[in-house]
Amino acid sequence: MKTLLYSRLGNMDYLTALELQERLLERKQRGGFPDILLVVEHPHVFTIGRSGKDAHVVSPGGVPVHRTSRGGDATYHGPGQLVAYPIVDLRSKLRNAVHRYLYSIEVTIIQTLACFGLSAERKPPWTGIWIGDKKIASIGVAVKRSVSYHGLALNVNTDLGYFERIIPCGLAWAEMTSMVRELGAEISLAQVQEEFLRCFAKRFGYAELKEVCPERIQTGSKSNFPGAPTTSISSTS
Repeated sequence: MKTLLYSRLGNMDYLTALELQERLLERKQRGGFPDILLVVEHPHVFTIGRSGKDAHVVSPGGVPVHRTSRGGDATYHGPGQLVAYPIVDLRSKLRNAVHRYLYSIEVTIIQTLACFGLSAERKPPWTGIWIGDKKIASIGVAVKRSVSYHGLALNVNTDLGYFERIIPCGLAWAEMTSMVRELGAEISLAQVQEEFLRCFAKRFGYAELKEVCPERIQTGSKSNFPGAPTTSISSTS
């Protein structure tokens, strides 16, 4: 079974993270590069997906707005939000269709929230994860030559006021929420990241997680990652 590499990028500008994704995407398409999951926290930014409408960013103020290649409509990224970008090969029995890949991401988020006592659900036909009628996580992915990029955003300790400047995901009726709001208590973003990584690896069938420092992923080949700490994924955890 495969190892999933992951890298905590810390606080990184949206366009810088996108450029990094695109470089890793190209390397993976050339072959020999392992699956990798980037975990990042962005400064305030609004993005609009392929099918999104510019008018859904109603009042950006001084916040940058970027149109991007992911699926979906308008969303917000900012401090206190877990953003994850899986760059993985979808050519396997588990992931061989985009709709199945999206479903597995949704299940991963639901399982992560359950670790903190929050009961969440899917709400087809809309993507993302919901607690009642309140949306807590958004998903917008892209796939190029069977390799995924872009990803998801889970509101942990997010300033929800920024969502009032847009029509989130093009759904005027949707209220946004966060883990902190639902729990009524502070929670560590790092702790949520840990649980998400574990749930993702288990759901997608990886045997182990291996952390890579951000500086190493810039250089690109699998041989650049010796000695990174490894965590085995328990089948019963």
